[in-house]
Amino acid sequence: MRRRTVVATIALAGCLVVVGAPAPVTAQPRGPASGWWGFDFTRPSVVATGLEAPWGLAFLPDGSALVGERNSGRVLRVGRGLAPRQVAHIAGVSAVGESGLLGLAVSPRYRADGYVYAYFTSAVDNRIVRFRLAAPHVQQPILTGLARASSHDGGRIAFGPDGMLYAGVGDAARPATAQDPGSRNGKILRLRPDGGVPWDNPVRGSLVYSLGHRNVQGLAWDWRGRLYATEFGASGWDEVNRVVPGGNYGWPVTEGVAGDPRFRDPIVTWRPAEASPSGAAIAGGRLYVAALRGTRLWVVPLGPAGGAGTPTAELVGSYGRLRTVAVAPDGSLWVSTSNRDGRGAPAPGDDRILRFPPCWWC
Repeated sequence: MRRRTVVATIALAGCLVVVGAPAPVTAQPRGPASGWWGFDFTRPSVVATGLEAPWGLAFLPDGSALVGERNSGRVLRVGRGLAPRQVAHIAGVSAVGESGLLGLAVSPRYRADGYVYAYFTSAVDNRIVRFRLAAPHVQQPILTGLARASSHDGGRIAFGPDGMLYAGVGDAARPATAQDPGSRNGKILRLRPDGGVPWDNPVRGSLVYSLGHRNVQGLAWDWRGRLYATEFGASGWDEVNRVVPGGNYGWPVTEGVAGDPRFRDPIVTWRPAEASPSGAAIAGGRLYVAALRGTRLWVVPLGPAGGAGTPTAELVGSYGRLRTVAVAPDGSLWVSTSNRDGRGAPAPGDDRILRFPPCWWC
């Protein structure tokens, strides 16, 4: 549930704000993204149907993907021409409200080590485990003890270009933890693949990479290795942040663009009704953001200095709530729906994974 908080008033209600733009602008839906690289949103194909609240999505080297169902704890293998098939079940998943089996990540050294990583809510905490598809019942915890709740569990995990595992951890409905450097909640964490602390983290001995976050559910890196994160706001503003080591993003002291020198402002904000942003992916100089409440896919042009241009909207209302977006090894864009998560209106075939082909003329 979104709660009111004291935020800086920076635009008329209902407007979208892009930091650095000459004036607030309201995002409008439009056609396929233009430029030298994009995706053809007029030619979708269906990769999988009949899924139950899919959340995590991660590709294997052969181009197929693993997808996790939030409530059931099942991990399915999906792909073009492949019927969804269960390949693992995460033991101990406790799905209440927004919690359950959340993010999945495949080791960048998968051909050598075979590891798959899962972030999930247990009966006592949020945690990350790793396992191999050859022995899926052997699940090794690498991080435990993250506070859990029925909301604000974060859950997105992804390997960065540096080979480290990043995790968006929500504040577990305890806002004060986001500003507490001793808490791992309300943070983006950076881990070694075995769960250890990288020597070059911002604070020696700490997994905390950045703080002041409410509920990060999207992580993506651009062509220069810069990290971007999507974040659910409260009653005011949803955000895209350009994340830097040791950066403080203000929650719960501020939300949206505050101009407070203690905190880093987002590069894009939306009203929650337009977004509620979850998964994120970057391709061709654009950030693609899956929106739940906004029932659309946001396309955010990224600038060479790490800023953002004016976002535009695709797929507005076409498929309902969108949870995860990912660029496949073949260059296509995969988008999963989340209409069976208790807040949507399922259509026949939901939940689905859709594939949009790349196009160089879009």
